[in-house]
Amino acid sequence: MAPVARLAVRVQPRAKSDALGGERGGALVVRVTAPPVDGRANAAVCALVARAAGVPKSAVTVVHGAGTRDKVLEIRGLDTASLRRAVGLDV
Repeated sequence: MAPVARLAVRVQPRAKSDALGGERGGALVVRVTAPPVDGRANAAVCALVARAAGVPKSAVTVVHGAGTRDKVLEIRGLDTASLRRAVGLDV
């Protein structure tokens, strides 16, 4: 069975650029240019985290907080330690 990791994120929609911004309050700060309309910001967050983690976009899903800035993502294919290293939380 493939490993599954969860990651708390704090999203800043309508940012100037897409970026992972370090950790604040135990959550990864994710800035995306997409607006929080029709799930566009959620899709952008999933795509950005997937790219940083080296997994397909389909491996990243929002499991909690789809309508809020504070979300929990589930990433299939990585364990928690590998995921934290990939997104720059364990440097």
